[in-house]
Amino acid sequence: METSFHISLPCLNVEDTKNFYINSIGASLGRTNENWLDINLFGHQITFIQAEKFNFNSPNYVFEGKLLSSFHFGVIVNETSWKDLYEKLIQLNLKVVTHATFLEDKIGEHSSFFIKDPNDYMLEFKSFKNYNEMFKA
Repeated sequence: METSFHISLPCLNVEDTKNFYINSIGASLGRTNENWLDINLFGHQITFIQAEKFNFNSPNYVFEGKLLSSFHFGVIVNETSWKDLYEKLIQLNLKVVTHATFLEDKIGEHSSFFIKDPNDYMLEFKSFKNYNEMFKA
């Protein structure tokens, strides 16, 4: 069965959020109005709803020596899509927060980069060396 993921998040500004996801990331726009919008991010639905900023108590953690945001979401894509998107964001002079290969030469090896959206959410794009190892321990 093919499935898609859905997450709903508050956003500070609907237009800024739409511009980032559509024009910078290359996602497509779904249903929308002045207070919310749906984004199609690689077949996954993210709903952003106009709201005030919120705060988390433990914003970071360390994994393999890299400081990462404990609250983040992302998409797993193939290597070609990962490289294409990374290059596009660099060309747009957007700041990639973290770019690393994790679990190198181990089960689950993957490359990731993180970028902040206009709402300060950390968005991760990940590509596994072997896609079938995504859930292997």
